[in-house]
Amino acid sequence: MARPRRGDILSLVVDDLAFGGEGVGRADGYVVFVRGGLPGDRLKVRLTEARSRFGRGVIESVLEPSPDRVEAPCPYFGRCGGCRLQHLAYPAQLRFKAKQVADCLARIAGVGDVPIRPIIGAPELYGYRNKMEFTVARARAREGMDIGLHEADRYDVVLDIDRCLIQSEVMNALLAEARAFFAEGKLSVYEQESGEGLLRFLVLREAKRTGEAMVNIVTSAPQLSDLEPLATRLRRRVPQTASVILNVNPKKASVAVGVEEHLLAGRDHIREALGGLVFQISANSFFQTNTLQAERLFALVEESTELTGTETVVDLYSGTGAITLLLARRCRWVYGIEVAQAAVEDAQRNAKANGIENCTFLAGEVRGVLPQLIGRGIRAEVVVADPPRAGFHPKALRSLLTLGPRRIVYVSCNPATMARDLGELARGGYRIEWLQPLDMFPHTPHIEALARLSRA
Repeated sequence: MARPRRGDILSLVVDDLAFGGEGVGRADGYVVFVRGGLPGDRLKVRLTEARSRFGRGVIESVLEPSPDRVEAPCPYFGRCGGCRLQHLAYPAQLRFKAKQVADCLARIAGVGDVPIRPIIGAPELYGYRNKMEFTVARARAREGMDIGLHEADRYDVVLDIDRCLIQSEVMNALLAEARAFFAEGKLSVYEQESGEGLLRFLVLREAKRTGEAMVNIVTSAPQLSDLEPLATRLRRRVPQTASVILNVNPKKASVAVGVEEHLLAGRDHIREALGGLVFQISANSFFQTNTLQAERLFALVEESTELTGTETVVDLYSGTGAITLLLARRCRWVYGIEVAQAAVEDAQRNAKANGIENCTFLAGEVRGVLPQLIGRGIRAEVVVADPPRAGFHPKALRSLLTLGPRRIVYVSCNPATMARDLGELARGGYRIEWLQPLDMFPHTPHIEALARLSRA
């Protein structure tokens, strides 16, 4: 049979999901990735890309649906790049994510059998996110602006979102009020190519336990007079609004982090209660985006460290200090290392607010700060690490092996880089005792996992 070509219509059965959530099927042995395809689907697919070893296609028709296919409740599903798995029943989502972790460990880590615990599902399937970042763009099909999320596989196109199901109704109310204010004031939208215009991003945060909310408007210039009335309006109409911030990003880079920050109303942070402690969260600091699952994750980290009260602990990639401060109650001393200065300042404030004194927070890249700690003679019995999606920098991993803690608890949001790093740690003298998958982001392909390692 001739190799399929772009535009061909193929019949196939989807038998697996790829790591990004695409369905994987075969037509006479030719592998096709199908966005929206689910294991068990029998589909007619039109090829949009045809390479020598695989192709990509879109669904023309569902001949026979998967038994796990359900109706997606979001009106933006299929166009929005966010919740790609809303049409997959939640138990099947969990099976897929558990398999993803196991596959990465087997394929990348290069280690023997590692016990993988049953995945921990999320208690909330909708309304679970405590932070959402919306892009402001010039509307395509009408006058005005779009405020929303990027379309699937199209970072250059913003899909206008009136209401998002994975954030709370408080956050949806803030989105609606900000949208109305921007339109009524005829505020300009930033244009990437020309560098002209004002509005760039709208970032919403909510503390689930305290109910406090933050609105962070990211602009190209500090036009406070244009946006101060919005702060007054939000606090009047959405009483949970505790903080309204203006971040200024005059650079071309399309990021929702400013080079200067102005307080428009309320405090420069919101407060969240977690694990018996209170945390201050500022506009540009990291905090786990699913509060209920974060509580489960942090409790699992505490349990996995098996601290007795005499240990020195190092918390790598410590963020606003949530894990650091929870562990400080159970050890002699803990060092937190975090690259974001704003997060370190939050962590220091959090320690002071909770009366915790047996901790030190250090700002900088782990690959630079950890060797400095070792050079000062610091030794640690336990290390906790929660690196970004890219995982450990090679220099940081070598420094961790030099430190040689008795136990490592590794938290990751990327099974592939986690498996890579676990393989290096195993070759460096550590035994992977077990691995625990945990679903922090229902309806997305993303998966969190925790591994406990001991020095062999």
